[in-house]
Amino acid sequence: MEKRKIDILLVIGIILLSLFGLLMIYSASYVWADYKFNDPYKFIKNQGLFFIIGVFLMFLISKIDYHLYYKKAHVFLIACFILLVLVLIPGVGTIRNGSRSWFGIGSFGIQPSEFMKLALIIFTSKYLCMKEKQMHLVIKGVFPILGLSLLVFGLIMLQPDFGTGMIILMTIVGMLFVGGVPINFFLKVGLVGGAGIVGLILSAPYRLERILSFMNPWKDPLGSGFQIIQSLYAIGPGGLFGMGLGGSRQKHFYLPEPQTDFIFSIISEEFGFLGIVIVTSLFLLIIWKGFSLARNSTDLFSKYLCFGITFGLAFQTILNLMVVVGLIPVTGVTLPFLSYGGSSLLITLASMGILLNVSRHQK
Repeated sequence: MEKRKIDILLVIGIILLSLFGLLMIYSASYVWADYKFNDPYKFIKNQGLFFIIGVFLMFLISKIDYHLYYKKAHVFLIACFILLVLVLIPGVGTIRNGSRSWFGIGSFGIQPSEFMKLALIIFTSKYLCMKEKQMHLVIKGVFPILGLSLLVFGLIMLQPDFGTGMIILMTIVGMLFVGGVPINFFLKVGLVGGAGIVGLILSAPYRLERILSFMNPWKDPLGSGFQIIQSLYAIGPGGLFGMGLGGSRQKHFYLPEPQTDFIFSIISEEFGFLGIVIVTSLFLLIIWKGFSLARNSTDLFSKYLCFGITFGLAFQTILNLMVVVGLIPVTGVTLPFLSYGGSSLLITLASMGILLNVSRHQK
């Protein structure tokens, strides 16, 4: 098939959202960075470096034929499995915020679970192509890939990182659904999964505290409910046009590390409803483009690949926004393109590179 030019509208949406993320990371973090590191540009310099590398990687990957991932899917998966095991070893993995989820490289941190997101999507896409006629069979079709996904989820929970594990698991479930797995199977798995989630929550006191704080954050306003309350205090005064860039009050040591999970709260406070509309529109543009690529794909592998990447991005975005506005408990999930985090930005931009390459092969 003759290749066409890169999807410029998708590129514009990605670059604009990423650049706005850099702007907001600086605005949200300079007070905290100056206090803790005596360098107000600490976080923006780190994220800026990953942005430059990520954009270069995105355009490079956009030129690599996506069929290569079909051939090397098992290699990517095995490599990421090894990294997930290594990060759990004391002295190898680095503990941050109570989770052994990072490899420390100087002042930077690499999170292997982010790489596993993409590797498992690629492998599942290949699996669904190979087992196309068996996906209605639970034992031969569904259980092998679901068991593999649960193994990945288990390794990530050992860190522990419930939010990332849930994103990966739900992405694979979404892919299995479009791959032809009967709806009755998901209803049964949903009951078992619900019971498992309840067990995980009860097994860790901090998770139970998050649930209780979500239901009534003002019951413990200085403890488990602190983040949600401060997030709502940031969103509330935003109004139509916000308080202006740099005008946030909550970033002055009220909302903890606002450049990470709760950066959308600062966006709402500084840019108001208008900022929310702009950011949401850019996300919807990227998600619409991704699902359109999946729908228009001429081969199954690219169809599943585009769907998995886009569904995972959409699910993570919705999960983060629901946390920020207090609809669900705090999960620790970052907002794609916008939250501080080099590994997340790098893998997100690499994933966008795959979408761009698929778009080159479509009429």
